Amino acid sequence: MDPSLLNPEIQKFINSKIGIDVSKLALQKNPFPEFNWIAILNQIAAKSKAKNKLPTYFTAENIIYPSKISVEQTSSEKTALYKSEIVFGNSLIDLTGGFGVDCMFFSKSIKKVIHCEIDLELSAIANHNFKQLGFENINCIAGDSLETLSVQKDKLDWIYIDPSRRNGLKGKVFMLKDCLPNVPELLSFYFTKADKILVKTAPILDVSAGLLELTNVNKIHIVAVDNEVKELLWELHSDFIGNPEIKSVNIINTTREIFEFELNSNVDSPVLELPKKYLYEPNSAILKSGGFDEIGIQYSLGKLHPHSHLYTSNECIDFPGRTFAIQMVFPYSKKEMKVNLENTKANVSTRNFSDSVDDIRKKWKIKDGGSNYCFFTTDLNNNKIVLLCTKIN
Repeated sequence: MDPSLLNPEIQKFINSKIGIDVSKLALQKNPFPEFNWIAILNQIAAKSKAKNKLPTYFTAENIIYPSKISVEQTSSEKTALYKSEIVFGNSLIDLTGGFGVDCMFFSKSIKKVIHCEIDLELSAIANHNFKQLGFENINCIAGDSLETLSVQKDKLDWIYIDPSRRNGLKGKVFMLKDCLPNVPELLSFYFTKADKILVKTAPILDVSAGLLELTNVNKIHIVAVDNEVKELLWELHSDFIGNPEIKSVNIINTTREIFEFELNSNVDSPVLELPKKYLYEPNSAILKSGGFDEIGIQYSLGKLHPHSHLYTSNECIDFPGRTFAIQMVFPYSKKEMKVNLENTKANVSTRNFSDSVDDIRKKWKIKDGGSNYCFFTTDLNNNKIVLLCTKIN
């Protein structure tokens, strides 16, 4: 950690340049020739990234940031807050502490939090920032997490792990055994130190694949922000045996769209129906969860096709996703497209359809935007259809 970055003049300069293209600033003469210009530029870039993602850090004084990439990869405060609502008790260790955003929020729910980070500089940065932010119940330990956990004499209430993919695995199938730490390999050891474990993974991990590698999975939380899935949270309890619960959460501003179901609960399939007055598209967290039948059953909706994952009803309901009023339904044909959509402006989506959105736009000269929403899909009779809609929410 470079303490010279806390120089009042440098801090004032950093704050005055938030949002400015750092590549352009780099061409300018260093106004602080006795200080590291690259380090100052990195603070500007990283703090600019933190403005919306990490408002607590951004608004505080004398915060030191790691690289811009580290800020991009860290949890947002919105997802960190959600994680803090899962854990409870007196003690938690974060084995992959990083910048410390998750620990900061865990410390609001847990009396004693241990921030473990193998990168010495990152550990020092997190420790400095916790003190600046007034979080006194977080103990930062720099070093290998396995060694740190091994010397813990008292059993902890929770272990939190955010494993990272090993270098050189880009493009390969994402599996937990290919990450550091190797959670599947160390799971038995972890359970000797805590009865509850929370594992964070990226959305790229398939739910079924994760369940093949992990045991004692009590609940899987699928967390999206503004309809973009950000992380999967695997809640493991040492004494749990059975089907895990799936909880999908879409955080939009201060509200949350929540949908829950038990995995492999053997529910009936929703009724297949032709389009009615309203169309429903589940949010991204529900789509990631695989609860395509459960959502239709719980909300008493008809489904357009087993593989379309679009739902319909005659009465408008409050739904965790997007809701549309159907204005027109017509077969996907040259004649109908020329009359209804060619050379127009619309928002185009496809579900269970052979052509891509780009191909459809190009073929029929449809510009993006406007108030019309068009869904190209397949109905229960396997006919290609187009639904012309207006958005309700």
